[in-house]
Amino acid sequence: MTSHPEHQPTPAAADHRHPAPYATPDAPRIAVRGEAHLEVDPEIARIGITISARGRDRRTALDDLTHRNATVLDLIKTYGEAVERLETGAFAIAPELTARGRGERVRTYHGRVHITAELTDFTALGELTTRLADLDLTRVDGPWWALRPDSPAHRQARRQAVREAVQRAREYAEALDTTLAALIEIADVGADSAQPPYPPPAPGVMRSLGYGAAAEATAAPLDLEPQRQHVYAHVNARFTMAPPRL
Repeated sequence: MTSHPEHQPTPAAADHRHPAPYATPDAPRIAVRGEAHLEVDPEIARIGITISARGRDRRTALDDLTHRNATVLDLIKTYGEAVERLETGAFAIAPELTARGRGERVRTYHGRVHITAELTDFTALGELTTRLADLDLTRVDGPWWALRPDSPAHRQARRQAVREAVQRAREYAEALDTTLAALIEIADVGADSAQPPYPPPAPGVMRSLGYGAAAEATAAPLDLEPQRQHVYAHVNARFTMAPPRL
């Protein structure tokens, strides 16, 4: 049977199907894992504010909601640079129908708007949350504590994980009475932070559900204790070492 050269595997293809061994006696390799865990203070805190209003007609509910929304925004903005971000989220106004009767009749209208704020001054945070919770038909959720995505803590954890990987590989080599020769590969195998910027656990809730009654006195600011943040880093690293004498 005649062979066809075009069907013969090329040297490159043969090498691809049969790669070189992972390690050789002349170039043994070490694979290690480096880990780091830091516990640091948070850098930002986020709160959610939900403002509600209701009225017998749509315009009354909308006007009331607009007024309360402006009051809340003006109050938050008085804290200046302590507020790093301020955003308006969901807005809704909907009718509530009567429960009985043949025809569908509107009993009242309900309006709602949601605001989120991020603060960097935690002393101001305690005062602001108290003042917000003192407002009529205003709900405050939070705070959620977090680090910024570019926080130096993430970089510190990565560097510490790399140093640990090198130290661990060096100790393995020393156990064989040899030394490391070169770094072959280093790979990040996980996210730096064990939790998202704004963690999902349900926060404490501060509410003010009054219906126009004036506060008798200004509430004392809340004493909020920042929640420590856990930062993790994990790397895999591979090294070559000088051939040991076994």
